[in-house]
Amino acid sequence: MSKLKVLNLYACLGGNRAKWDEVANIEVTAVELDSELAKLYQERFPDDKVVIADAHQYLLENYKDFDFIWSSPPCPTHSRARFARHESTKPEYPDMNLYQEIILLDKYFKGKYVIENVIPFYEPLIPAKKRGRHLYWTNFNLPNDVNERKMSIMEGKDEVNKWCEFHDYNFYQYKGEQRTDKIARNLVDYEVGKSIFETALGIIQKSKSNQINLF
Repeated sequence: MSKLKVLNLYACLGGNRAKWDEVANIEVTAVELDSELAKLYQERFPDDKVVIADAHQYLLENYKDFDFIWSSPPCPTHSRARFARHESTKPEYPDMNLYQEIILLDKYFKGKYVIENVIPFYEPLIPAKKRGRHLYWTNFNLPNDVNERKMSIMEGKDEVNKWCEFHDYNFYQYKGEQRTDKIARNLVDYEVGKSIFETALGIIQKSKSNQINLF
């Protein structure tokens, strides 16, 4: 059986991708701009192809080559946390790359896709599916329960330790310029990634089976 070609954009440390191998025979291309994160991702998933590049541009140039695409664009300019007491409320344009990718995949992509982001401080410009603490834009129906695990956010010196335990990953390996706690918070729950990927895979397999039965 041929491998399912998967594109994992803004891959970070592969939280969403961590359990995909339990679901299907896959060939994953991961795109991450932070070279230190890309190095750690490659160590974690040595069989994946890792590309250090702008994920937004890579998607535009390569989306046709894949069966399934997951994108988790940067969320800070959309997040309600910007207006928390400990964050800046300086006016800033929300990053519209998020909506550009939704429109591109919705209108041009023939496979199945997921775009994941935070619940924003404004009404989403394109309707999304809310599951737990996140929004998902997809071209297939998500289950009502995506198996999101509960985690009490703990700020302070113990926070990263808690995230290490939650994600089963040692974030202290990261030696780059980004804040370690920020990376840990932004990593997608691997149970959510698995649940959503399983749903998409079932639809893809059913579609291919129907195509074969037609001939």
